[in-house]
Order: sequence, then C-alpha cells, then structure tokens
Amino acid sequence: MFIGRERELNTLNRLYHSDKFEFAVIYGRRRVGKTALISEFTKDKDTIFFTGVETNAKQNLDNFSRCIMERHTEIALNTFFADFQAALQHVFELAKNKRIVLVMDEYPYVARASKSLASTLQLLIDKNKDHSKLFLILCGSSMSYMEDQVLAYKAPLYGRRTAQFKIQPFDFFETCSCFTNLSDIDKALAYGVVGGTPQYLLQLDDRLSMEENIKNTHLNPSSSIFEEPVNLLKQEVREPMIYNAVITAIATGASRLHEISNKIDEDTSVCATYIKNLIALGIIKKELPYGEKSSRKTIYSIEDNMFRFWYRFVPENTSIISRGAAELAYRRIAPELSSYMGGVFEEICRQYLWKLLLEGVCAVNFSDIGRWWGTNPRTKSQEEIDIMGTDHKDAALFGECKWTNEKVDLGVLEKLVGRSTLFHYQKTHFYLFAKTGFTEGCMDRAAEMGNVTLVAYEEMLER
Repeated sequence: MFIGRERELNTLNRLYHSDKFEFAVIYGRRRVGKTALISEFTKDKDTIFFTGVETNAKQNLDNFSRCIMERHTEIALNTFFADFQAALQHVFELAKNKRIVLVMDEYPYVARASKSLASTLQLLIDKNKDHSKLFLILCGSSMSYMEDQVLAYKAPLYGRRTAQFKIQPFDFFETCSCFTNLSDIDKALAYGVVGGTPQYLLQLDDRLSMEENIKNTHLNPSSSIFEEPVNLLKQEVREPMIYNAVITAIATGASRLHEISNKIDEDTSVCATYIKNLIALGIIKKELPYGEKSSRKTIYSIEDNMFRFWYRFVPENTSIISRGAAELAYRRIAPELSSYMGGVFEEICRQYLWKLLLEGVCAVNFSDIGRWWGTNPRTKSQEEIDIMGTDHKDAALFGECKWTNEKVDLGVLEKLVGRSTLFHYQKTHFYLFAKTGFTEGCMDRAAEMGNVTLVAYEEMLER
C-alpha cells in the first residue's frame, strides 16, 4: 500500500499532462521512498524504467537496451545500442508522437561509469525538447552527486530540468498513517525510534507494542535495522569510521564543535568537514538560538531519529545484544526512554505548529520557528525556550513541551511567561504542549490570560 507523497504525485501528474517535454530530478537519502514514489506515479503510464547498477558503462548500456526492448517490442530482440547517445535518441524518437516516461533510477551509478552521459543528455535534450513528448526522470540517492553534478550551475544539465524534488522522510503526522493498530503513545515512540523513513517504518509490526518492536529491530542482531546506520555510512561516505565517531560523540552529549573534536581526538577543521557532509546527508543538523546568527553559539544534534535512537542506545549495549539478551538490553534502555522522547516531542510540536500555520489557524503568523537558549542578563543563568517563532513585526509565540506522565502545572506556564520577558514584542502568545494534559490551576490561569493555548498530545492526533 502506497502512503503519502500527495504533493509530489500531484505535481508529477500535472507535469505529465502538459503533453510537452518535461525533465524532473528526484533525489534524497537511501530508503526514503524515491523509487516507490516513481513507481506509484508511473503505474498506469507508458514507462521505460531503467535502474543503474554499480558496474561499468557497457553493462549499464546493455541493461538500458534491454529495458527499451522489453517495453517497445518494435526493436529486434537482442539488439543492443552502440552507445547511450543512440539509445537515448531512440527513446526521444519513440516519444515524438506519444507520451513516454523514461526513468533513470540510481543515475549517479550510470553517470560515474559513463563520463560523457550528462553531456550527451544535454545535447539530446537541446536537440529534441521542442518536438518531443518525453517525460525524463533522473533519480539518485547520492545527494552530493545529484546536487553538484545535476542541479548545480556548472553542471551540464543545469537549466534543462523543469522540476526537482528533494524527497524528505515523512513527518510525524504522515508517519501515523502507516499504523492502524499502535496506541497513540506508541505512534510517538515509533517516530522517535525509526523516524519517518518509509523503509524503516516497514520494519515495524503495528500488531505488536513498541517495546516488542524495539526488541525485534534495534536489539536484534539479525534484524536489518541493527546494522543499518553503519551500512548506510559505508555506502555514502569514505572513512566511515570517523563519521561513526562524530555521530557517536554527538549522540552521547557533545554538541559544540570543540567538544566533538576533543571527544574523537581530531582537529576542529577535520571535524567541521565531516559534520558538513553529515548535514548534507540529513543525519546531523546545525542549530543556532532562534533569531541569532553568531556562529560561536552553533550546536549540533542528530536530525534523523533512527540514527539518534541507534547511536544513543545500541553501541553501549552491543555486547549484550550480540548475545541475544534483548530483554536485558531493553530493561537498561526503558528508564531513559521518557527523557529521550522529550526532544522528539519538541519536534512533533514544531510540526504541529507548522500544520496550524498552513491551515491558517496559528495564533502568530510566524515565518520560522526554532529553539532559543542563552543567558538571562538579570539572573546570569542559562535559559531555554523549547519553541519560539515571530512574524518579524510585533508578534511572537513561545512554546513549552512536556513529555511526562504528570499533568503540566501552573509553574510551567509561569516560567515560560517569565522567559518571554527576555524579549520585547507587542503581542505574545503561549503554547503549552503536554503528553498527559494540564492541572486545573494551569487551565484556569490560561483562560484568564487569554493568550495561551493548551494542547494535549491526543488533541494533536485528532486534528
């Protein structure tokens, strides 16, 4: 069953019905669902679907020839094209009078082996685009290659594409649609444990509790997820050992560049390069306090929840897990799950606010939201605000997120209001998010103030 990606599908179908040459570039991390999206889009269309493999140019060309022959039987069986230019020109000819979709999946594998392929495509697009109905799709998992060699200004294909799609993991609310049997709390845990990458979500069984799912995946040495982070790094980068060390350092508490550098015993310049690449892969994210631009306040955290959970809990329990003691490993992890989920819940709440904004019902018409941290000049102590957003005029929202089994009380609201006075806006609105609801005192005070929205977790799922 195909889930989500409505916006991408709608755009692709709109382009398809233009009945003129179209060229879409689709890229994103491995396992994120690029091929599934393309398969869904092309399921009822005349399509030549070619997937490149990590081999030489001759074998990829032969495979491409077979794909054309299988789909268009007017070509004599076992007739192979002399080169990619001849094969592609033939496809352009086929598409002169009818709409044909040509998919070149894992394009970087093919282009690396056939150095002239990009220039050949450029030549043939320029030659045929005005009288061809071809819909060309180039797809790739190597994010750096697709951005540098396909989309970049200096790339041969620059200016030829008519659309591009960077496929991102599902957000929390899209993830929930993948599960029909999980409890509401377990849906949040599922997102916290594997994130929104479709291939990882498929590894979960929603007929089981998340406790059982964690034991069957991260704590099971025979599961595909157990070694997934390490295997993915091996596919994406050189020197995976150093990347592994950087991610581990961040997962275990190092957030600033010098802290990461000290923890892995590498120069900061070396660390900065590895971190930049991990950011490009969508594994690490760079943060500044909301509204600030000083690089000295930069911190780093793990953006992908599957990596975040794995590096937080698996390495330190590997010896236990490898001996099949999933139950013992889970008992060690369980007491820390609530604390771990605190950061996940903050991200869910930010996504919820974006949802409100797009629906036109958010109290503040913010242009962006994020975390803020800094020194309170009055108390000289460090303060933090889970969520802050402004409309860059005179309005701001401030949010606090609590993933605890106790109801959020009046003290949490008062503390948030106090922290908001570090800023000066004519209009302020406060959002409190709670896993299990609010005390009567908190609700009464919120009603009195009139500029407070209380949101229980279950309400977020009902919207």
